[in-house]
Amino acid sequence: MSEVNETEAGMVRPRLHIGLTGGIASGKSTVAAELSALGAIVVDADALSRAVVAPGSEGLRSVRESLGPAAIAADGSMDRAAVAKLVFADPEARALLNGIIHPLVRAEGRRLVSEAGPDAVVVQDVPLLVESGQAGAYDLVLVVEADPEERVERMVRDRGMTEDDARARIAAQATDEQRRAAADVLIVNDAGLEDLRRTTRRVWEHYVAPHLEGLTNGSNDGPDDGPDDGQTVRPMDGA
Repeated sequence: MSEVNETEAGMVRPRLHIGLTGGIASGKSTVAAELSALGAIVVDADALSRAVVAPGSEGLRSVRESLGPAAIAADGSMDRAAVAKLVFADPEARALLNGIIHPLVRAEGRRLVSEAGPDAVVVQDVPLLVESGQAGAYDLVLVVEADPEERVERMVRDRGMTEDDARARIAAQATDEQRRAAADVLIVNDAGLEDLRRTTRRVWEHYVAPHLEGLTNGSNDGPDDGPDDGQTVRPMDGA
C-alpha cells in the first residue's frame, strides 16, 4: 500500500490531483471523458452543482430564499434557464448564487476526492477554476482552449443559444489570457474531436503515466521533475 498523503484539511490526497478547466464550448468535456477512459476518476463540478440544488435539498431552499420563487420550476426543481438569465444580467444575484452553490460543490468535491484513495488519479472538472482562485489546489492544471468564434458557433448550433447569449456567456467567464496564466498545460482544440482525444492521450502519457509507475514498487513518488510552466499541446504537434 502506498503511503497515505493528507491535505491540511485531513483529506486523503490522491496520487495525482489534476484541475481541468476551459471556457464554455471549448472541448473540455471531451478531454474529461478521455481522461476517464484512461483511468482517471473525474469529479464533475457541473454535475455536483446540479446535485447540491436537487429538489428537497438545503441548497435549493437557499436559492429560493435568495433569488425568489421565480428561481423554482413548476416541478419543484431549480429553473436553471430562469436562474441563468437572472444571474448573467445581475452581478449581485450571481454573487448570491455562487455564495450558495460553490461552498456546497467544494465540500462534496473534497469528499469524492478523499474517497478515491491515495493511488488514484483524480481530475476535477471545474469550469470556473480560474474565476474561483482554485488553481493552486492542484498538482497539475490543464486548460482547454478553442477559438472564441468557434465556441459561439458551437453554442448556437449545439445548445440552441442565440449568438448574443453565447457571447454573453463567454464574456461572463475568465478570459483566455487569464486561463493561460493558470495553466501548467494548455491544450489547444483546433483540429477536431479525434485529434483532441489523441492530444489528451499524449498529455496522459507525458504528465500522468510517470506518476503511476511508482505503483509497481509501492512508492508514492512521481517523477522528480514536474511539467514546465505554460506548456502548450496542440493536436497536430509531433509526439
